Amino acid sequence: MDEVQDTDPGGMRVSGRLRFLQGEPVTEPLPIADSLRHTPYRDPRTMEAPEQEAAVRGALELAVRVGELMLRCGAGTRDVEAAVVAVAAAAGLRRLEVDITNQSLLVQAPTPAGVPVTLLRVVRSNTRDFSRLTAVHGLVEELVSGGIDDVEDATRKLRRIQRSSRLYPRWLVGLGYAGLAGSVCALLGGHAMAIVVAIVSALLVDRIGRWLGKRAVPSFYSAAAGSAVSVVLAWLGYLIGIHGWLGLHMPATDFAYAVAAGIVVLLPGRAMASAVEDAITGYPVTGAGRLLTVFLSTAGIIVGIAAGLSLTLRMDKALNLELTAPRALSFGDEPAVLWFRVICGAIGATCSAVTARVQPRHLLPAGLLGAVGLFLSGGLSSSLGLGGFRLGATTSIAVAAIAIGILGRLIGLRLGAPALVLVVPAVSPLLPGLRIFRGMYDAVSGSIVGTSVTTQANAVSTLMGAAAVALAISTGVVMGDVMSAPLDRQALHRRRVRRR
Repeated sequence: MDEVQDTDPGGMRVSGRLRFLQGEPVTEPLPIADSLRHTPYRDPRTMEAPEQEAAVRGALELAVRVGELMLRCGAGTRDVEAAVVAVAAAAGLRRLEVDITNQSLLVQAPTPAGVPVTLLRVVRSNTRDFSRLTAVHGLVEELVSGGIDDVEDATRKLRRIQRSSRLYPRWLVGLGYAGLAGSVCALLGGHAMAIVVAIVSALLVDRIGRWLGKRAVPSFYSAAAGSAVSVVLAWLGYLIGIHGWLGLHMPATDFAYAVAAGIVVLLPGRAMASAVEDAITGYPVTGAGRLLTVFLSTAGIIVGIAAGLSLTLRMDKALNLELTAPRALSFGDEPAVLWFRVICGAIGATCSAVTARVQPRHLLPAGLLGAVGLFLSGGLSSSLGLGGFRLGATTSIAVAAIAIGILGRLIGLRLGAPALVLVVPAVSPLLPGLRIFRGMYDAVSGSIVGTSVTTQANAVSTLMGAAAVALAISTGVVMGDVMSAPLDRQALHRRRVRRR
């Protein structure tokens, strides 16, 4: 019986018995239509393939500039890749290779003659400008729905977006940080004095960060300086309150609430979510780079808290203010009633949206998503539960993050914005500022006041709990986005019909 013959990639005849010894075929560039499934830019209207190398280069140049601007404005790697591929498809390219890192974007496509054309763009600065990101998203939607007849005209539209001025003035962004800090302090249970201290602290920390940023100081030191200032200001507020100066009063727990609110303002929430998203969705190199950036920023916050607590606790011990009493920072009771926390969550999310320069018509949806997140996280973890269900604090936050991820994508696409424009502000009030502070308080007070080894163990446990909360938020948002992907087809179809 004759053996079945086959050929290898070089054209040589191979016996059927030897097929299992052959390696897998060399991978080819992924067809564009397949790579856009489950993205907001699926099913693009493609034009005829470019016949000249110059046309291929022009299409690649447009696609890579779109990706560069999205990276600069804070978009995730998955969204950037989808936008680059969608623009290339709308320009008529059939094959494309994309490689994205933290600071660079490399694309390659073959010409009709088979000669590869490669372009590289480096992102040298980053900023959270979600209004500009929304404009780029709208441009990509327009190009995907109608195709690219004129690459130069599309490039001019992109340049107008690049050169557009910032949506909100810098002083309004500073007030947004102050509003976020005040709302977080209130939802934790802080009283009027603590809220005022948190607002003043946020304004001062924002001013210090701007001053250091203009002098090219790395973000590690800016985060350390900001968190140290937040601790010192909270202690000064506590000093005024415990003596009743100016007729103001501030309990010991409010000291922690004021500091926690300042920490939430400093935490790199967007970078944290992007890092986890990249790691989960198949971009491990980019995810590892972003995780390192998040780690360094968080480490700077922890170093600043440690420095501020070392100073203030020594002063407290010298002045005998009893801030370091064993039960001074016990948070066994629920911080505030649920409806009040929901209101604070909505205010905090809206203020966070202002700091990210979200377009005005997206402020209200972001605030509503923040209210939904606080309602679920607070209701499910309360003593009474929500609808008969009661979950742990971290699990409740994960459920809230999933809901925010689902609603953020569905609502955002209907409003013509990427999901993160609504999701990032909505999860800001959920960030674990209080847990980070409590962990550092136990660690530092143990070395200064001389508490037991159990306190040091509690410090490690609390900091690990803070890391678990941050991971729950990030993974929950990504899971919600993935779950909602099959549900957004109708919204995308309606938007494309209106555009045509």
